[in-house]
Amino acid sequence: MDEFQIIHHGAVTGVTGSCHELFVGAGNSVLIDCGLFQGEEASPGGAHADQLEIDFDIRQVRALLVTHCHIDHVGRIPWLIGAGFDGPIYCSEPTAELLPLVLEDALRIGVTRNEGLIRRFLKRIKKRLKPLGYAQWAVVLQTSSGTSLKIRFQPAGHILGSAYIECQAKVAGEQKKIIFSGDLGAPYAPLLSAPKPPYSADLLVLESTYGNRLHEGRQERRNRLQAVVERCFANRGVILFPAFSIGRTQELLYELETIIHQCRGRKAGRNIDWDDVEVIVDSPLASEFTKVYRRLQPFWDREAKRRLMQGRHPLSFEQMTTIREHRDHLATVNYLQKTARPTIVLAASGMCSGGRIVNYLKALIGDSRTDVVFVGYQAAGTPGRAIQRYGPEGGYVFLDEKRYTIRAGVYTLGGYSAHADRDSLVRFVKGMRRPPAEVRLVHGDDEAKRVLKEALQEALPETKVEIP
Repeated sequence: MDEFQIIHHGAVTGVTGSCHELFVGAGNSVLIDCGLFQGEEASPGGAHADQLEIDFDIRQVRALLVTHCHIDHVGRIPWLIGAGFDGPIYCSEPTAELLPLVLEDALRIGVTRNEGLIRRFLKRIKKRLKPLGYAQWAVVLQTSSGTSLKIRFQPAGHILGSAYIECQAKVAGEQKKIIFSGDLGAPYAPLLSAPKPPYSADLLVLESTYGNRLHEGRQERRNRLQAVVERCFANRGVILFPAFSIGRTQELLYELETIIHQCRGRKAGRNIDWDDVEVIVDSPLASEFTKVYRRLQPFWDREAKRRLMQGRHPLSFEQMTTIREHRDHLATVNYLQKTARPTIVLAASGMCSGGRIVNYLKALIGDSRTDVVFVGYQAAGTPGRAIQRYGPEGGYVFLDEKRYTIRAGVYTLGGYSAHADRDSLVRFVKGMRRPPAEVRLVHGDDEAKRVLKEALQEALPETKVEIP
């Protein structure tokens, strides 16, 4: 057995279910993430027991390392605990605040609505959390035989608290530096600084979600966002943004506040000024995340901090309305269905596979005045992918097993992905002072991995690039 063997338990044949096990000698390992499978990577109709249960031996797992708290990286933690894992959970400081909210929501949707059980589970989770400051080394494993593992988190720029993980492992006098990228962010993302490459690595496990695509620049994609909104408002209807509660929602709010601030006194569409545009965030979870984002202002980038000093509030501005109660959500859906009042609605889930966005889609996707704008990756087998693919040709989508004809306009703003594109991923690897001997590509479709592999091999001919 390789002293530093890695077994991939997820995100190896697709983009969800991230879970990687790093062995440090015999009988000792750590898990990097434990995420939920989504779309076609789960069973037809949703994630069934065989996708949720932990199907590998965890007796040797000493710790869980969390790169960030998106559900495809942390969604199976309750099942990991249920399988008997009782070790520490290491993560960045912001992730330690966000993770309990994510798991509480996952439990309530997929496991139980028993508040007592949920509270007891979250109490156990919080006791196990070991928050680390960025760039702070921590010893995770140390044996009498000299086997050791120390780790540190570095900013990944994907969502607040996201990190890539540097692992310094030692077995029988041999040392190896292994890096798990988690999800790397696009450069110049709102609120977050771009990730900086590490000095070196022997092995880099690298995500490849957008390994075959290129994103627009920050100003260009903001201009496209504004143009799409103005074009949609020309229809005098509702604009739906399916958006993940954490990360994408806050970035969109930040960009919309920027556009509204810059366009005061100008028309956003027929008979509507930008000053009067209403932005609805219809998600209790997104609301909670946004509050935590505001509380974690020390982790914002310099641009965002300057705005605060100028008296602007990019995550809590005058034209933003938050809906928490379910009855208010249903009333809003009914009101917009009857009136088609020009409104921007941000609601989860980002792939339209659940959450409040589904009710909006059921009510409004058959209205030609409605527009649906995608700003994130749509996994194969999700309703979001179906709308994205078949909507422009007047197709249909199944929502809760009922067929709905798509008459709404459908747009995709790929530049707003929170993932690095091909060139950014290549730059991240090339930016190392000492390039890795090996790069292993995970977390991507076959085509994305193939294209990224070719680009990396061309840029770094001495580096071995593998697709497991």
